[in-house]
Amino acid sequence: MNVQEQRGSWYLLTGVLLGIVLGIVYSHYFQPVEYIDTAPAVLRADFKDQYRSLIAAAYLANGDLVRARARLELLEDKDIFRALTEQAQRSLAQDGASPEAQALGLLAIALGQAPPGPALAITSAPQTPTGTTALSTPADLAVPSPETSLGSAGPALPTETAAPVEPAPLQEEATEELPAPLPTSSLPEEPFKLLHKEQLCQPVLPAPLIQVLVQDQNGQPLPGVLVVAAWPGGEERFYTGLKPEKGPGYADFTLTPGLVYSLRIGEDGEPVSDLAALECQTAAGERYWGAWLLTFIQP
Repeated sequence: MNVQEQRGSWYLLTGVLLGIVLGIVYSHYFQPVEYIDTAPAVLRADFKDQYRSLIAAAYLANGDLVRARARLELLEDKDIFRALTEQAQRSLAQDGASPEAQALGLLAIALGQAPPGPALAITSAPQTPTGTTALSTPADLAVPSPETSLGSAGPALPTETAAPVEPAPLQEEATEELPAPLPTSSLPEEPFKLLHKEQLCQPVLPAPLIQVLVQDQNGQPLPGVLVVAAWPGGEERFYTGLKPEKGPGYADFTLTPGLVYSLRIGEDGEPVSDLAALECQTAAGERYWGAWLLTFIQP
């Protein structure tokens, strides 16, 4: 009697385990779980990157910063600006100055410069690259202002109040509804000039840096300008304005001790060479890393 009861308990346990295994196999291979209308916050990391890229592309099309911020908040990132900036830098490292990297960079700059609020919605759409515009030039990443985005560089965008007095033929209406081309940048094609080169000794720096400041003709900082740091066997591209707490025209690059670098503004800028990790020394003889400060001005 005891032997039969013991066998019955083992049979029951074996049946439970076998049912669990079969349930897992069936749910995984034959009828997997399908997520429908889920929240963006539960997406995988790579899908979140695609979501941010779509938001940045939409921002380039309509210039609505408030809507772009609201969509990014659905991802529930701890720091929206940091997440967008890191993705822009990853895109630059992988694909160079691609349209995706440009869109992410422009949106990151806009979010970093403007505090949240509906009153700060952009009323003019930022520029988008045309077929004759190189994506890697500094002019392509200049953030247009409301005063210049509808200037002489291109025709004005149509508004809802512009309606014909008399009904036009069907063919003409189709022609008028085509969107007008967005204005191109007003930045000059001449390379930026080095205005000032200085060695800085700041004990608070954790690593040797190249600090870059880019200004326009009036001495105002310029965001979205391409900076290229090169060394034997490699180069890195980054943009001004991605650290708005240090100024819209600021960018920096961490140096590796033992390498000699050159730095230029834009694709055709004149390189500043012989930039190596700078060592400083206190009065007590303690050594620490310093920085190169390079200031460029628009010709």
